[in-house]
Amino acid sequence: MYKSVLVVLSVFLLACQSTETKKETPQYVLGYNEPVRGVWLTNVASDAMFSPENVAEAVEKCYNLGINTIFVVTWNKAHTMYRSSIMEEWTGFEIDPELDPENTGRDPLQEVIDEARKYGIKVIAWFEFGFSSSYLEDGGILIERNPHWASLDVNGNLTTKNNFEWMNALDTEVQDFMLSLILEVVNNYDVDGIQGDDRLPAMPSEGGYNPAIIEAYKEAHFGQAPPEYHKDYNWVQWRAEILNDFMKRIYEEVKAADPDCIVSMSPSIFPWAKEEYLQDWPTWVNFGYVDMIVPQVYRRDIDAYTRTLEAQLRYVLPEKMYQFYPGLLIRVGDEQPSEEFLTQMLEANRRLGFEGEVHFFYEGLHKYEDILKSFYKK
Repeated sequence: MYKSVLVVLSVFLLACQSTETKKETPQYVLGYNEPVRGVWLTNVASDAMFSPENVAEAVEKCYNLGINTIFVVTWNKAHTMYRSSIMEEWTGFEIDPELDPENTGRDPLQEVIDEARKYGIKVIAWFEFGFSSSYLEDGGILIERNPHWASLDVNGNLTTKNNFEWMNALDTEVQDFMLSLILEVVNNYDVDGIQGDDRLPAMPSEGGYNPAIIEAYKEAHFGQAPPEYHKDYNWVQWRAEILNDFMKRIYEEVKAADPDCIVSMSPSIFPWAKEEYLQDWPTWVNFGYVDMIVPQVYRRDIDAYTRTLEAQLRYVLPEKMYQFYPGLLIRVGDEQPSEEFLTQMLEANRRLGFEGEVHFFYEGLHKYEDILKSFYKK
């Protein structure tokens, strides 16, 4: 009994000491000496990336509002927002033609980097579309030219979810393609990091019924075929582990190219992310496959937001919590949270120990300039 009391007392004292140490020496994400306060910069529902002048204006606004990180889209709808020799080879398009319609050699990613450097803002290349091949295009150019890349559902059809069509994220050739784009950016651009989201690494749990995947599953399960129910626990787990391995590979190959490059992911909330998109992101964090995790805590009232955020924290080891930043939804279509609701979300973050967050997306910032300046004042 006496020994037990001593053990409990020792643990308590260590915990107190640990808490004091953390307060004295806060730990930040790789490359940071302050909290992450970021925004996603898109090429959809925004003209910010469509001219050098617009890029400069957007970056300056971010600086004036206290934003220190721009997550800039680099991969969307089978096009890159940078000059890509890989995509030129695969599709004939070196860059999204809408961003450089006259083919002048314009490079929006480089423009964002150049402008951000003037203000000390970090730039993270965001591979928004991930393993999604297209949106309402029956697979688009990637599946048209590589039919074997398609993810198949239980009926043998192209995997489609919420109007997004999908490549087979479990296929090594598809994984190699995706990783080649990531490394192309890491090797050719002075980015501070790369980021995937709810589509990288990811695939709808409805997918993966490709012949080669079925055979691999059978080999691992004594000849038993995958269940027809796509959310069967073991079937979900088996496919999620393949994506876990790919996440580890992304991390290792990015670090081999540039040890200082931040590897960030912004998945959906857990466990929904795993059940619906095979994203077992707590494993990525707790096993050291990421430097930053930004779960999309997208909710429409403060009670739901706080409850969801608190639930996410249960999946992260205490020593990894410094890598965690909430993703906030500040605009979707024409819908935006009220100023009161945004303030409540920021206050909830601070109350839970988060001094930063990442906002989706840039065009939503205009409504909240005074609020953000107040919270992010230097």
